[in-house]
Amino acid sequence: MRLSNHEYNQAFEDKIHGSNMNISMQPIGNISTPYKEKFGIPRQPGLVKNAAGKITFFEAFNDPNYLRGIEQFSHLWLLFYFHQTADKGHSPLVRPPRLGGNQKLGIFATRSTFRPNSIGMSVVEFGAVSYQNKQLCLTVKGIDLLDGTPILDIKPYVPYADNISQAIGGMAQHSPELMSVTFTKLAIEQLKKLEQHYPKLEALIREVLGQDPRPAYHKGSRTDKIYGIALYDLNIQWQIVGQQNMVLAIV
Repeated sequence: MRLSNHEYNQAFEDKIHGSNMNISMQPIGNISTPYKEKFGIPRQPGLVKNAAGKITFFEAFNDPNYLRGIEQFSHLWLLFYFHQTADKGHSPLVRPPRLGGNQKLGIFATRSTFRPNSIGMSVVEFGAVSYQNKQLCLTVKGIDLLDGTPILDIKPYVPYADNISQAIGGMAQHSPELMSVTFTKLAIEQLKKLEQHYPKLEALIREVLGQDPRPAYHKGSRTDKIYGIALYDLNIQWQIVGQQNMVLAIV
């Protein structure tokens, strides 16, 4: 049974009726990223190291004092809002892509984007702080967020507390195997023309496609299908050739 977020919130309010409890969140800003659609976004942060994002702070938080001392930390936690799935509701059971979409797990045993409160968290690499034309911005790297995602909070990653070397990761104990990525002559020529405007574009494409972003049900089957991924304002067209992802064109 899928509960809409309205039904869930109503049930929650009924449960706490009389306690005067009220929970609300105010985004501190939003992030601009290369990912213009869900397809192609890595399933975890840090897998695509050349994916950089810029957090632009909203007026109430547009003060450099909010970020004072943040450069001491190499990595940060981002808490964010799944704004494109927030109105889609959620189910107690989901089918994780890591399991091929064939097995169900409880939503709290996964990182599904369809959650009761639509909150996500990612650990990212600190990039830089800027304050130009009275606008505070924070650049981070290794992101897995959709362009325009609202940011709810930022916290420093503390290695001695956050890095648990003996942790057991269940179905996701190890990072997925990478696929090799090749480029046609046409794609290479197009890359040369685009690199000036999109630094490290080739490395970004290699890392994104190396994750094999195809739906789970497409994997393991032969297909001549040509896929497209939107990065920045570009359409990366690619196809499976043997055991490789081949970039056909960048338009």
